[in-house]
Amino acid sequence: MNATNRPDQISIGDHLTVGRLGFGAMKLTGDQVWGPYPEHDKAIHLLRGVVDAGITLIDTADVYGPHSNELLIREALYPYPADLVIATKGGFVRGGYDYSTLGAVGNTNYLRQSAHMSAERLGLEAIDLYYLHSGTATDAPFEDQVGVLAELRQAGLILNVGLSNVTLEQLRLAQAIVPIAAVTALYNLTARIGADLLGAAEQDGIVFSPWPPVTLTDGPLASRAAEVVPPIANAHGSTNEQVALAWQLQHSRQSLPIPGTTSLAHLKENVQAQSIVLTDVEMDALNNIAGNGSSNEGETS
Repeated sequence: MNATNRPDQISIGDHLTVGRLGFGAMKLTGDQVWGPYPEHDKAIHLLRGVVDAGITLIDTADVYGPHSNELLIREALYPYPADLVIATKGGFVRGGYDYSTLGAVGNTNYLRQSAHMSAERLGLEAIDLYYLHSGTATDAPFEDQVGVLAELRQAGLILNVGLSNVTLEQLRLAQAIVPIAAVTALYNLTARIGADLLGAAEQDGIVFSPWPPVTLTDGPLASRAAEVVPPIANAHGSTNEQVALAWQLQHSRQSLPIPGTTSLAHLKENVQAQSIVLTDVEMDALNNIAGNGSSNEGETS
């Protein structure tokens, strides 16, 4: 894919348009995503810097903190700029510092409550993009969980419905219930488990947010990436992570990466990655880290 296939904006659903690069706010929490971010004023300054940098989508979730991340975004940016889109998620609960306390909840009343409370914490009458945070809950049928989001969309509390951590089969089930505007999945240079969801997003013209978008040291393909990426970064005078982000942007027109950071300098680097234009030869080399550019070779889902 060449530079002509990477316009600066992408549509979410029928009515929203954002820049190709978003911001994931998850890191603006305490250690292990538990509790508030310890440097409060720094976090406020960073979020305002995100908007100043021209980023028009911020991604959060009620489980980040829990709740503190949504409240932080409101404190930093409310009243929101007219072009700012906020995406949040519901369906996970957290019982303590250890990740073992994280669990998926599909109870329909809980999901309904979660959406209303996220809107209140964010200061929104309607949430631009609301994700079901996981497809793994077993306490309610998946179709019922999606049905609640459909009801909330009909009522106007949610403008667009998204799905996170779901299978391709679940995406197709959900699309029979309500229009799906976006999906998120594990997909980067070193781990491409979400390749089938990316393919579906491209087929259907919906947004695909890869996570974590620039990881290079984890995943079954890390050793291959360590050989391929540095020479390309050197050729562009960039960092390895900037190449990984530029690849996401050029690899698919439907890709909307949402890298997170706690550093204004790193935020600037992420924004600058949008100006890197990888050649077809470089794109082929990066695609082929996975064997043939689209497979999940060496991975399990």
